[in-house]
Amino acid sequence: MSKMQKLNLPEYKFRLSKKKDKIYIFDEIRKKNIFLTPEEWVRQHVVQFLIKEQNYPKSLIAIEKEIKVNQLSKRFDILIFNSQGAHELIVECKAPKVKITQAVFDQIARYNLELNAKYLMLTNGLNHYYCKMDFDNKKYVFLKDCPKF
Repeated sequence: MSKMQKLNLPEYKFRLSKKKDKIYIFDEIRKKNIFLTPEEWVRQHVVQFLIKEQNYPKSLIAIEKEIKVNQLSKRFDILIFNSQGAHELIVECKAPKVKITQAVFDQIARYNLELNAKYLMLTNGLNHYYCKMDFDNKKYVFLKDCPKF
């Protein structure tokens, strides 16, 4: 199996498989094998981090679902619901080579205009940014750590 980049997240055991010279990783939320790209590698690590380190229940996690943003179809990476079913945390994952720039913050902010999640997380697996929304003042406040469930 090909060696994926070490990330700035705990190491987890993943179920990898190979089919026609392509590597797949088993996604325990979507319950299927997903073609392993650098971005998917980050997404799967973040999902495990949220479950194992931050105590988010698997049942409250949605991955790569479609949303409409300004009449355009977009897909968020990870969305976590709270116990009441409201949007708690939206996560935007990028491949490790992709820098977290203002454009990435703008992307997740646009998604959040539709989703109204309380927290945002942006990561490329190496650098992580956590924000709490201040809806009254239409801005986000940076946090030191990822909010726990």
